[in-house]
Amino acid sequence: MNRIDKKFQELKEQGKKALITYISAGDPSIEKSEEFIYALEEGGADIIELGIPFSDPLADGPVIQEAGLRSISAGFSFEKLKVLAERVRKNSQIPLVVMVYYSSIVCYGAEEFVKLLVDIDVDGVIIPDLPYEEYDDVKPYIDKTDLYMIPLVAVTSGDRVEMLVKEAKGFVYCVSSLGVTGRSSSFDDRVDGFMVEVKRHTDTPVCIGFGISKKEDCDRFNKIGDGCIVGSALIRVINQSGGNAEAVKVFAESLALAK
Repeated sequence: MNRIDKKFQELKEQGKKALITYISAGDPSIEKSEEFIYALEEGGADIIELGIPFSDPLADGPVIQEAGLRSISAGFSFEKLKVLAERVRKNSQIPLVVMVYYSSIVCYGAEEFVKLLVDIDVDGVIIPDLPYEEYDDVKPYIDKTDLYMIPLVAVTSGDRVEMLVKEAKGFVYCVSSLGVTGRSSSFDDRVDGFMVEVKRHTDTPVCIGFGISKKEDCDRFNKIGDGCIVGSALIRVINQSGGNAEAVKVFAESLALAK
């Protein structure tokens, strides 16, 4: 069983919702990224997203952009991603999901990239800038593995929602607001109804991200969804604390207390 499925099954049995946390792999170093993963798991995170730094990330706000640039400046590479994942798997079975822009996959080669993810034993991949109509560039390779391709849907997806989630595995990533990550804590007025609509079309867990920054946000969306995704707020904690793993753990604990 894919670790993501196992985790959501465990959470359902416990009457809990998922806390999914995002870090930029290699910010400020691979060694620190490893520390953060363990701290997040100890703090109550259920799934970790590993962001692959990219020079022109379309969906990311300034906080994640700056983290990505720090990682690139520190010499991030797919070889270092491999080192990170291999180290983590020696100590933890927490589900790992890689978030990567399509240009990076094109440069590496789609088939080779999927093989890399399988080899390093991650559980899912999110490609935020790959349109559904171009899934065939990557998905046939993924479908031959136990890896899950996590779909993103937004309040503007409209009548495309059913199509986008019809083959969803792992979880569906719902985007809470228009624009990029981390810019505002205000949510689109349509988001609650949108999440209900998404859940009408899939039995796969539905989680929400973009702008989720505190326990109160998680409390709100956990009432209608299956979990929350926190990225920019966490990276702020990492940066402001000087990469202190204990601060990362404490922040995760504050979110894991959500009802």
